[in-house]
Amino acid sequence: MSAKAGALYTNMRQLLQRDNDPIFMDSNHIDYQRVTFLTSAPSIKQCPEDSGCEVAFAGRSNAGKSSAINTLTRIRGLARTSKTPGRTQLINFFDLGNDKRLVDLPGYGYAKVPIEMKREWDRDLAEYLQLRQSLAGLVLLMDIRHPLQEFDLQMLNWAAQAGLPVHILLTKSDKLKRGPGQNALLMVERHLRDMDPGCTLLSVQTFSSLKKQGLPELESVLAHWLNSDFVDPATV
Repeated sequence: MSAKAGALYTNMRQLLQRDNDPIFMDSNHIDYQRVTFLTSAPSIKQCPEDSGCEVAFAGRSNAGKSSAINTLTRIRGLARTSKTPGRTQLINFFDLGNDKRLVDLPGYGYAKVPIEMKREWDRDLAEYLQLRQSLAGLVLLMDIRHPLQEFDLQMLNWAAQAGLPVHILLTKSDKLKRGPGQNALLMVERHLRDMDPGCTLLSVQTFSSLKKQGLPELESVLAHWLNSDFVDPATV
């Protein structure tokens, strides 16, 4: 991760609290509907030039990652799912213009693929998170009903080793009533505080692609990461 990405760090809880601040939103607007597919890479060695700024999305195969990306961009089918595990190992890059990108990392958590294939995916994911200089942040998606699974914790550990900020989306929040949903959110928040007491690199929110719930908060975090010339209003 680059020094430029490090300069983007702020208290993520404060960032989410001011997601409706018109100054913050207007100065960082990104038109996600103008996104275009850039390329697919089978490994970090085949990734596009490591320049500019990008945000990666990662999650288990059933966490709703593709739905979240499609909801963000308002483009149905932009990020596609595949029921064939071997087709999910590609790293997909989407161009936002101005040398900014969204990255769809391989879905993980398949139980039916060979152990060696799992190990290869793990190596590629770890290498990407720890060596990609243009990577400004990671959006980690978890099913709100089953958060913090083994691979989720592994991704958090890899990100921590790289000093990479992570924003967690607890997806499919429409599947739970308000009480259980808040309990799940609080449980994950407690875990993140244990990992990062100041909550400077880790944050979490609930999200529903079906109900479009949580979209403004996600857009605020992405804008903060993707705009390298962003001036934190709290410091002005």
